[in-house]
Amino acid sequence: MTELYQKNWLIYGLLAFTFFAIYLLKKRYHERQSQARKIQEIEAGLIEPHSLHPVIDANKCLGCAACVTACPEGDILGIINGKAELVAPTHCIGHGACQKACPFDAIDLVFGTEKRGVDIPHVDANFETNVPGIFIAGELGGMGLIRNAVEQGKQALNNVTERIRDQKADGALDVLIVGAGPSGFSASLAALEKKLSFVTLEQESFGGTVAHYPRGKVVMTQPVKLPIYGKANFRETTKEKLLEFWQEVKAKTDLKIQYGERVIHVDRKDGVFSIKTEKNNYVAKSILLAIGRRGTPRKLGVPGEDQEKVVYNLIDPEQYANKHVLVVGGGDSALEAAAAISCVDGTTVSLSYRKEAFGRAKQKNRQNVDIAQSEGRLNLILSSTVKSINEDSVTLEQDGVEMTLKNDGIIVCAGGILPTSFLKEIGINVETKYGTA
Repeated sequence: MTELYQKNWLIYGLLAFTFFAIYLLKKRYHERQSQARKIQEIEAGLIEPHSLHPVIDANKCLGCAACVTACPEGDILGIINGKAELVAPTHCIGHGACQKACPFDAIDLVFGTEKRGVDIPHVDANFETNVPGIFIAGELGGMGLIRNAVEQGKQALNNVTERIRDQKADGALDVLIVGAGPSGFSASLAALEKKLSFVTLEQESFGGTVAHYPRGKVVMTQPVKLPIYGKANFRETTKEKLLEFWQEVKAKTDLKIQYGERVIHVDRKDGVFSIKTEKNNYVAKSILLAIGRRGTPRKLGVPGEDQEKVVYNLIDPEQYANKHVLVVGGGDSALEAAAAISCVDGTTVSLSYRKEAFGRAKQKNRQNVDIAQSEGRLNLILSSTVKSINEDSVTLEQDGVEMTLKNDGIIVCAGGILPTSFLKEIGINVETKYGTA
């Protein structure tokens, strides 16, 4: 009996040792993968996250990898030397799932870094700014994900409703909603649902930032519940399909939006706002800003930029068929635009970027550019700047040497200027975040 007992323990011990050895091998393999990914990103100069991102406290982290597993983007976080690290900083888009998954409270979500600041308007837990009655939701407040923006628009409107419940102001709207992107759209539906008096303004087109994505862009979303409509089960869809769905919801709910109206001035007196746009004047008890961070397109500031052939976002790649095109920029929108146009028959496409590497673009977009370049469909010109734009050409400078390219169209994807001056003008505090929440 004793001999059988010893044999069983030996077998159990061998099995336990085998499983433990396999566990250690897999753990070391994943650690090597994470280390290799981190080195690859550093060598490529991709070290500055451009969105909300996690900072891990190594003293609290026990390397359980719950954050790694929870990240829906994959390969953004990794375990190195038994601690979680952000191994692909520029690919993090601020889901925040890692923070929720950490059982040791070792993760904080922050904006900016010590080297790169991000301007964020001050809002409290109810999405209200330091100016009583003015609320901010969505991308302008730092939340760029569609799902987050939709949720914030809905929540902010709920808080608006609570604030104005007992406020008396004859002839005033309950709320003026500025912006018809994901957060503004959601807030407008919520206002309809609550039977508030409101007006929604949009200075450009329905969909906000989403409407300016290149044709065919895949938009990552998660299931959300829209006010009035109900649950929308999108998980991965194109820009066109998402906008088509939103248009259907807009039509079914009879939501009205005032297009081509940009707010130029806001006054507050006795708790009521007077708002002036380029077309009309409004009076409202509260304002919800859902205008995004794109703001005014950032221009190059070079001679000839005022020509009609210079635009600041790509609408349809097919319009550039059989033309010489220059795309300027190093972010996702620039790479997506260049790759999309390079697929159009007869085009000659060049991509100019002032730095040596694409520090703000996703891996998939960089791969598409690499493929287009290797197939001869795209001319990549790094460390270059535009010097002047002529009627049928454009002059670039690369490493001190000027070059002239034939040109029929230029797409400048240099981002937008955050409407900081507008926010400050109406009294909203804006803080530049350097690695803080």
